[in-house]
Amino acid sequence: MSTTPDPAPVPLNGPLLHSDPARAYREMRREHGSVVPVLLDGDVPAWLVLGYRELHQVTGDPALFSRDPELWNQWDDIPEDWPLRAMISRRQPSIMHTVGEEHHRRAAMLVAALEAVNPFDLRTRTERFADELIDAICPRGTADLVGEFAMRLPVRVLAWLFGFDDEDGPGLVTALNDIADGRDHDRSGQMLLLTSMTRLVAARRAEPADDVVSRMLADPAGCTDEEIVHDLTVMLGAGHLPTADWIGNSLRLMLTDNRFAASLFGGRNSIAEAMNEVLWEDTPNQNVAGRWASRDTRLGGRLIRAGDLLLLGLQGANSDPQVRTDGSALTGGNHAHFSFGHGDHRCPFPAQEIAEVIARTGIGVLLDRLPDIDLAVPAASLTRRPSPFMRGLSELPVTFTPTPALNGTLA
Repeated sequence: MSTTPDPAPVPLNGPLLHSDPARAYREMRREHGSVVPVLLDGDVPAWLVLGYRELHQVTGDPALFSRDPELWNQWDDIPEDWPLRAMISRRQPSIMHTVGEEHHRRAAMLVAALEAVNPFDLRTRTERFADELIDAICPRGTADLVGEFAMRLPVRVLAWLFGFDDEDGPGLVTALNDIADGRDHDRSGQMLLLTSMTRLVAARRAEPADDVVSRMLADPAGCTDEEIVHDLTVMLGAGHLPTADWIGNSLRLMLTDNRFAASLFGGRNSIAEAMNEVLWEDTPNQNVAGRWASRDTRLGGRLIRAGDLLLLGLQGANSDPQVRTDGSALTGGNHAHFSFGHGDHRCPFPAQEIAEVIARTGIGVLLDRLPDIDLAVPAASLTRRPSPFMRGLSELPVTFTPTPALNGTLA
């Protein structure tokens, strides 16, 4: 009696996943079910979890599905120059790869420092940075809202929150965006971030101020300066690019979908609705690495071996037809998406709130300043950065009526 062989693993860097991820996830689910065998760069095997329930199980059971990369059963076959080592590294000292009580201790310290951020000051500073960026483009009548706005605003605000001086902001912008675009081949951007954070922590150890770094240094949890440096360096990167793509993807939706046209002419209710729809349909964090099985188990009908790598398919889970029987019900107040993760390692709630304030305030300021903004190219010609992990526009060219700059300066 003959049996049908299992379908071949799916290359995660295939062109369909870049050009039409919704179709790619549908085809993966049809061929493989809710847990898909995939191949990373260099044909390294992994599992992509696309099912909503399965992803909830993986992220909710840190004992069985650990965040500790030391468990990976593929390390012997991973070369030193593997392209994904920046994302999946064996020894990473940051909070992202801590587990158990160590993770809870460091996460509690970070959450406490972020919860103390004054929301009024955050909005005010975001508005000022947004105005500064718009001042640079408004006299021209044309701009790329990704490169000249979305990819510059979040890191400037986050750098201010952490305690950096304003003059440090442009260098941090360049470093983070070089890393995001794959231009940081010599890792100079990563080194700049690390050395800049090290200097800031040392300065705040000597002279505390009202900022995130100072609050973490004063926390009774007693984390070392090195731990704080690594945690904040990771959080700066993790906070900047997804928020930048959230801004860019939301602006694209508002400029191409008639349902949100009113927000371009003075209305503001549609901004929040568009941002929430992006988190369901076009989330910046598409797939996240990772979790490692601590023992043999079964998930979605698949045998998962101890040490196997599982990728969190956040966008795939958001579009799971088993839980999304009516896509129209997702706008408004439904926030049950996976875009911020779930479980112990989800994005901390105060970090989510900060990202939302930055994105929503930045978009609001932009539409106030440039009310007749319009796409400069056909919507179908807009392209995305080629990544199976992040979903963001390469550029968003627009036109608008030129206006004088405000010439405001930051206080």
